[in-house]
Amino acid sequence: MMSLRSLAAGLVVAAISLPASMAAAAETNVAVAANFTEAAKEIAAAFKEKTGDEAALSFGSTGQLYTQISQDAPFEVFLAADDERPAKAVVEGYAVEGSEFTYAIGKIVLWSTDTDLVSGEETLKSGDFNKISIANPTTAPYGAAAVEAMKALGVYDDLEPKIVQGNNIAQAFQFVQTGNAELGFVALSQIAASDEGSRWEVPADLYTPIKQDAVLLKKGEESAAAKAFLDFLKGPEAGAIIEKYGYGTAAGS
Repeated sequence: MMSLRSLAAGLVVAAISLPASMAAAAETNVAVAANFTEAAKEIAAAFKEKTGDEAALSFGSTGQLYTQISQDAPFEVFLAADDERPAKAVVEGYAVEGSEFTYAIGKIVLWSTDTDLVSGEETLKSGDFNKISIANPTTAPYGAAAVEAMKALGVYDDLEPKIVQGNNIAQAFQFVQTGNAELGFVALSQIAASDEGSRWEVPADLYTPIKQDAVLLKKGEESAAAKAFLDFLKGPEAGAIIEKYGYGTAAGS
């Protein structure tokens, strides 16, 4: 019969032999810009499979998330939809200096569920629709890019009365998807996997590049899981997922 001492020794050996990802599994809280929702979910799943660590994701507009961070929300990592707010987080003491980097470069698309409605910039110039959806340009970089593109085309003043604003790019997309607006400016990532409707990928020279930066927040400065997630985000596995969802990357753009 096995002695208690032998059994205890065996349990110690078993514990030591556990994979590191299981023995040291941890969780990090990640604030994610709404446009990056589906890509972030897939990256988090791949991260968990590789490391055993959990990335708990919270979604919202970049401006809304920044407000929460400034009000002591328990986020350790911030994936913004611009490069302005991560830099501001460093300056204002919410993020770790030198930790910010560009993880994705966003693209806007004019999209409608109507297969015949969107044909290019002429769709905007004709104004043959009642409602056009955009994200709030004050809090959502994709909304600001939409306004910039319309102004570059000289159509903003005419279209302004027809604009309906979503709180973030996810809501702007929903307005079009549900028919509350006939068309709208959405993120390419939101429709990259679908052929539904009609679309026009807005030329990049009509708006400032949407450089989406990530940063390690001060609350994650001592978190191994937070640092591991950011390292994973920089790697080739995450990069392939990012590109699959219609984004450019710093390495590939």
